[in-house]
Amino acid sequence: MANYQKPNAAIWTGHQSDSQLYFHEKIKCIDLENDILPKDKKKRFGLLGYACDEGVKRNLGRVGTAEGPNSIRRMLTPLSNHLKNDIEIIDFGDITSVTSDLELTQSITLDKISYLSGNKIFNIILGGGHDLGFAHFNGLQKVYPNQTIGIINLDAHFDLREVEKEPNSGTPFYQIAEQQNDRFKYLCLGIQKVSNNKKLYETAKKLGVQFIENTEFKLQNFTSISNQIQSFINTVDLIYLTIDMDGFSSAYAPGVSAPSPLGFNPDIAIKTIKLICESNKLISADIVELNPKYDIDNCTARLAARLVYFLIEELS
Repeated sequence: MANYQKPNAAIWTGHQSDSQLYFHEKIKCIDLENDILPKDKKKRFGLLGYACDEGVKRNLGRVGTAEGPNSIRRMLTPLSNHLKNDIEIIDFGDITSVTSDLELTQSITLDKISYLSGNKIFNIILGGGHDLGFAHFNGLQKVYPNQTIGIINLDAHFDLREVEKEPNSGTPFYQIAEQQNDRFKYLCLGIQKVSNNKKLYETAKKLGVQFIENTEFKLQNFTSISNQIQSFINTVDLIYLTIDMDGFSSAYAPGVSAPSPLGFNPDIAIKTIKLICESNKLISADIVELNPKYDIDNCTARLAARLVYFLIEELS
């Protein structure tokens, strides 16, 4: 398949030990086209790359997110391993965009996510543009057709633009809303007024979207934040978590398509993710919009890698 690239084991190299002291030593590579998935009941986490920035390009953003997945992998590689021995972490390679056909890339991604989730693997998808959200959600809905999947998005943007000419990285959650109608459940954390026009706020209100703006999404407000998150969680059966790196302050995440100095800090993000993990409803997650082309000393990729590690640790 032209849009699939098997995992590159050469990325997962570094210090060697005889007791898996490093993250890269826990990684198993599986080719989705030729290898068979393990069938025992071991807890498994899957890393799948969405190496696509066509949606960002269509949205007039700064391209480069297609290199995001491997950038995150490289920053995961040297981390010390304090994870449980009985979990398995699998790199499934990348879905790539070899042409400008975003819809084909999304369709293939949807199928792979559905396949992995259906085999009880907890996916952490590495983006790539936020157009991944449309494919990711629909891949999960295919596995859980009769359950309400709530979306929690850590992001500066609603990504609720109406589709005018063609879908892009700014339209995924509007597309999902059109499909879901009354079942659409969406909570945005870190929304910035200057990054969302009045029409987007009107769309959010019309669709019943819940949100907390960046001025309030701070650690000192965590009691009220946690109450709102918990209230949202109580209304859904399952949770899909999506983390847009451009929601973070550019002091921590300069390597994104749309950097902002007034984004949120890692401390509130980590505490929020922990709360979501503790709900026992989280079924899949992704990290999007990392653009290595504009990163500084890999600090955005390092932050993304730590978020991946934290998710695995909390869910193990």
